[in-house]
Amino acid sequence: MILENLSGQRIFITGGTGFVGTALVERLLRCVPDCQLVLLVRDGRRSSAEQRVHKEILRNDCFDRLREELGAEGFEQMTSRVQAVSGDVGTDGLGLDEAGRAALASCTTVIHSAATVAFDSPLDRAVEVNLLGPVRIAEMLHELGVSPHLVCVSTCYVAGNRRGSALEEPVDRNDFVSTLDWRAEVAAARRSRSDTDAESRAPDKLREFGDRARFELGSAGGPLLAERTEALRKEWAHARMVEIGRARAASVGWPDAYAFTKALSEVATAQTLRSYGDSAARLSVVRPSIIESALLEPKPGWIRGFRMAEPIILSYARGLLKEFPGVPEGVVDVIPVDIVVAAIIATAGRDADVPAQAPGLPHIVQVASGSRNPLKYQRLVDRVREWFTEHPLYDQHGQPIIVPDWSFPGRGRVEGQLSRAGVVLRAAEKVVINLPLRGAGAQLGATIEERRSQTERAKSYVELYGAYTECEAEYGVAHLLALWDSLNPTEQALFGLDPAAIDWDAYITQIHLPSVVKHGRARSSPSRSNAEARPERLRRAVLSPERHMAAFDLENTLIASNVVTSYAWMATRRMPTAERLRFAARTLAEGPSLLAQDRKDRSDFLRSFYRRYDGALVEQLDEDAAEHFSAMLLERSFPAAIRRVREHRALGHRTVLITGALDFLIQPLMPLFDDVICARLGTAVDRSGRLTLTGQLDEVPPTVEARASILAEYCAAEGLLLEQSVAYADSSSDLPMLEAVGFPVAVNPEPRLASIARKRGWLVEDFRQAKGFRHSVLPFATRWRPSSTVRGQV
Repeated sequence: MILENLSGQRIFITGGTGFVGTALVERLLRCVPDCQLVLLVRDGRRSSAEQRVHKEILRNDCFDRLREELGAEGFEQMTSRVQAVSGDVGTDGLGLDEAGRAALASCTTVIHSAATVAFDSPLDRAVEVNLLGPVRIAEMLHELGVSPHLVCVSTCYVAGNRRGSALEEPVDRNDFVSTLDWRAEVAAARRSRSDTDAESRAPDKLREFGDRARFELGSAGGPLLAERTEALRKEWAHARMVEIGRARAASVGWPDAYAFTKALSEVATAQTLRSYGDSAARLSVVRPSIIESALLEPKPGWIRGFRMAEPIILSYARGLLKEFPGVPEGVVDVIPVDIVVAAIIATAGRDADVPAQAPGLPHIVQVASGSRNPLKYQRLVDRVREWFTEHPLYDQHGQPIIVPDWSFPGRGRVEGQLSRAGVVLRAAEKVVINLPLRGAGAQLGATIEERRSQTERAKSYVELYGAYTECEAEYGVAHLLALWDSLNPTEQALFGLDPAAIDWDAYITQIHLPSVVKHGRARSSPSRSNAEARPERLRRAVLSPERHMAAFDLENTLIASNVVTSYAWMATRRMPTAERLRFAARTLAEGPSLLAQDRKDRSDFLRSFYRRYDGALVEQLDEDAAEHFSAMLLERSFPAAIRRVREHRALGHRTVLITGALDFLIQPLMPLFDDVICARLGTAVDRSGRLTLTGQLDEVPPTVEARASILAEYCAAEGLLLEQSVAYADSSSDLPMLEAVGFPVAVNPEPRLASIARKRGWLVEDFRQAKGFRHSVLPFATRWRPSSTVRGQV
């Protein structure tokens, strides 16, 4: 039946780049002789639909079997049967040009598998793709005057939150499902998006996003803060539409927007086709349950992307999910992808004279295991726990992770526990991120931020998937089994449809879990080499001869000092003892406000603070600077950082010191670098004819985003590539410079930068002072003893 009806036919497929779609394309090419496939694929940002087909579908490991069996030439010949067409089911008219319309019109079968399958999709996106996608296909087929067999891939969960038997019947014939006007739902979803977007732009919301951006990035500069603020606005709008979708779905009896919009799409597509009368395309609907890795085809364990179970399994194996809701005696209805693909192909090849349930109604085939070969939730959890006990994952210290025992509490209890943990971690993160921690100490903040993210992710898994582990519906598969019985022995060998063939213990422990660990790139070995290899690999890249330039910040990157401590040393150089004590008290009292000002805006802080040099004698400062270098810079420098500068120079890299420190203070360091970019104060002649500083900066200080611009201009002038350059810095205010280069290095980072560096995979260096040197919060200069006629104070 299948081979006879589909061989040599042209088949139009949507969703070919997805999990099911990729397996579908492979099976059709391998098992259905001479069929020609027309794939509807969106153009990418930098690639055409045809390029995406070759890169994302035909190069996938799903096709390894065909490549091995046919060889390069044979594989190329087979894939010549694939035609790419640019378009989008989320766009009216499918986004087809004339050639695309002609390609669609030439097909005898249309298989629609495109969908936004995420359970947390925004409502409007789910409506445009899941609900209206098949409607647009039906409308286009009618407009073209053709009536192929239309096979739509849906989900068993269109049955909603129900218990007991869920048969293969149309959604609107189900007494347990709410009857809704799908057109009104479309209009409401679009209106919600418009309202949400407007709400996200309200002044109070924008202030909230701005405050959050500053909390995350600190004084990273206007452009980056603005960019992050806008990203937070979009994230909020996205999350709000997810929340609206989940609430709307729950209010009418579905677990989420995915199942809700899929249910409405079945109704809308059937109604649209019925309105066209006898000229309408024939409609079939395939409803899989939870689709997981392949049982046999194209190879055991094949999977593309993570589905529902994989994130939960890996989080459990890593010890992150201490509990998860579910009914231990309940059924987890999962089905391998190759059985789903076989059902789609068999349904597509079903004889046209096989009657539907009733005239004008779609033929529905559910592909599920629960009623035929049930997998109990307790059995699944037991097999997973046993397997990870025998094959544990390992933490960053090379220690095996002991998996927890789940007691299957209610969903509300688990959500409550995770919510409370999130509140505590957010409060701790807020405290730590504002502490003046550096280097290893700052990693505490990054660790808390990571734990908070893990807790929030775990909570999202419970919210998204908890309903599915507590589901007590039993999906009937009478039509699936009838389809199986209608196949001849050859077709049954090619297209396994019967869920009873699954040995769940073998599938879980020998096929699925090894595949999950492999594709999740989880650490399954006790060796610490992987953890140690990454910093070394990054360090080798930084010190590659191919690099062009290395830029270094000064404070807390090369030396454990800052503008306040340098000023304190210079100011107390010629102070009497009593005045020194008063100066120390005043400066220490100012500490919190100075720190807050620095974190708010680095440039404004420098302008304000450097006014304290107003009237200082230039000759006197030059004399004291040499002593400052030996007393402060040498004692507080990081030997490893100085060596790193020399390593770059030895490799032929241009070395640049870029700092907001004043020129006379860093004069002794200048020979270490090829170029120095620093702050300079204006000068004036006082009444005695002596040269003094004005306390006013000559130029915009090289801070925040100005550093990125300066380095870009420097590289352009010197014929260097910024993407082949390295930057070393310690603070989130240096983020624009770090992002501008190809090889950023966070040195002794403060908490915000430590968190950012960890998330982005940057090299982090912990440079420290040489042992034996004293460290003081506010250093005093050694008492000046007159050796010249220079007088005065800073």
